Amino acid sequence: MTKKTVVVTGASGLLGRAVVSHFQAKGDEVIKLANSRAKKDASYTKLDLMDKEAVNGFFQTHPTIDGAAERRPDVAEADPEKAARINAEVPAHLSALANQRKFLLIYISTDYVFNGRNPPYEVDAQPDPLQMYGRQKLDGEKAVLAEREKGANVIVLRVPILYGKTEYNAESAVNILQDVVEDQSGKKYKMDAYQVRFPTNVEDVARVLYDLSHLDKPLPSILHYATPSPALTKYDMTQLIAQHLNLPIDHIIKDTNKPGPDATPRPENTQLSTKALKELGVDVGERKSFGDWWGDYIAEVK
Repeated sequence: MTKKTVVVTGASGLLGRAVVSHFQAKGDEVIKLANSRAKKDASYTKLDLMDKEAVNGFFQTHPTIDGAAERRPDVAEADPEKAARINAEVPAHLSALANQRKFLLIYISTDYVFNGRNPPYEVDAQPDPLQMYGRQKLDGEKAVLAEREKGANVIVLRVPILYGKTEYNAESAVNILQDVVEDQSGKKYKMDAYQVRFPTNVEDVARVLYDLSHLDKPLPSILHYATPSPALTKYDMTQLIAQHLNLPIDHIIKDTNKPGPDATPRPENTQLSTKALKELGVDVGERKSFGDWWGDYIAEVK
């Protein structure tokens, strides 16, 4: 494949770091965008994506992976105006620039644009988000796709809950479960065993993004990628993580009840179909299963 110079927003985050690592390993030059992290690490290019003038001055013609987001549904509910700026306004601005300056933009969206009642979801399924985070990401999708209608080379890639090599476990709603398992202080935790999820490794998402950005063919407007492995509840995940940590989970209470009205709404099952991605010729497999990855990861960090 032809080597490229690629821009990655949110490059200091969990997904961003995996994307940077994979693209660089494949020989691409990567411009790593960050804001606060750039003050501490000179390998990042500092850019505040909320600063429209600065963004206008930076973006030229390089393919761009837009992975910057406020991914925490609870935070989006608590401060929707702030979250909407990064989740919806920024991709709207970037997609307009992609149209004007003729560069490829891949916008990372979420399975939370669906209500979880009719899985699996094809790329043309009707979105119906249940919470603020899903609505904001859907607004971002709409803005990106509106520019595509005007001729922009922009696409949406929806992915589910992500995990991988974190700098701290709270970077991922999956990795944070390791902290719960390791807390053997006697504290009790209720763990959801009602909603099913499809935890997907950021290294696999990075590979898919690389393949898409280097395909020499037209790309459809929306694509899905998710683990091909069976669904897991959060309680299932704690069981698998605990097995590899060789720790008991008597302190984790299996909660099979539907979440109450006071909880941030989350869909019950948002399984994404990867049919459209497979039809493009992109590998929709995963390098390691959830359990195998955790076994290797825990052995590595011990």
